[in-house]
Amino acid sequence: MPIIGSFGAGSKGGYGRGGAKKYNADFLVIAGGGSGGRYAGGGAGAGGYRNSYSTETSGGGGSSETSLEFSAGTTYTITIGGGGSLPSQGFRGNNGTDSSISGSDITTISSTGGGGGGGENPSPGTAGSGGSGGGGNGQFDTTGGSGTANQGYAGGNGSGLTGLQSGGGGGGGAAGVGVNGSSNGGGGGNALASSITGSSVSRAGGGGASGKDQGGAGPGGGGGAGNGASGQTAGGTGSANTGSGGGGSHDNSSGAGGSGVVILRMADADYSGTTTGSPTVTTGVGGTDTVLVFTGSGSYTA
Repeated sequence: MPIIGSFGAGSKGGYGRGGAKKYNADFLVIAGGGSGGRYAGGGAGAGGYRNSYSTETSGGGGSSETSLEFSAGTTYTITIGGGGSLPSQGFRGNNGTDSSISGSDITTISSTGGGGGGGENPSPGTAGSGGSGGGGNGQFDTTGGSGTANQGYAGGNGSGLTGLQSGGGGGGGAAGVGVNGSSNGGGGGNALASSITGSSVSRAGGGGASGKDQGGAGPGGGGGAGNGASGQTAGGTGSANTGSGGGGSHDNSSGAGGSGVVILRMADADYSGTTTGSPTVTTGVGGTDTVLVFTGSGSYTA
């Protein structure tokens, strides 16, 4: 039996009991981001970020995880988490939903949906905790939501000011804590880059926060995160399949969260060609590997 995870997707496995071929596959699993809060709203947290590729880190400062060992003939279910939907006027943003890889012979890899940004309601308008936490409300709540260990960071705190310049906290990102609000909305925590697809792509940034009526709005943390908005402007939406958070707003709609994504990478010689859910499949990545990008739920049969 080989040592799993020491050599990346190109390493070959062996044969298990009954002669079933086994081989290694690297993964990147990102959950859906949360939606921003309203009424001096906090930015939303990014979806949880778990990564086994090469020596790249996972979210929240976590180390690179051990790659999966797949068994030929076994079907592995891929679930893509949705972004948090828009809240009602004044309410806290909604959390994103989880993304995962599961199968009968592996421990499920599950990433937690991002936390919604703090809003005026429900009292006291606390921010949501999640893969990365939502930012605190600028006026009615000052505490950002917490992130999940080895998946993402906490949201920033709201300013707690009561005037026309009352900034919410930025949503937490996979690579950084959301910025605390002041008279302006805080910026979202930074996105995290991975080269599992063969080129560096940043994902899972935190949403920026609102600065209420006259305060400046905070920017999103990159990777497709939504910017915050003040006054009558709508908050920015997290981009699809990035797991990034939506931006907070004041008197207009906040931003919805970006949906998640699951990426697998394995040796060309190991790829079975059997999938559901229509992932994008690219062979010869790095000269040796096949990459599957799932933007919707499906499966892979090894």
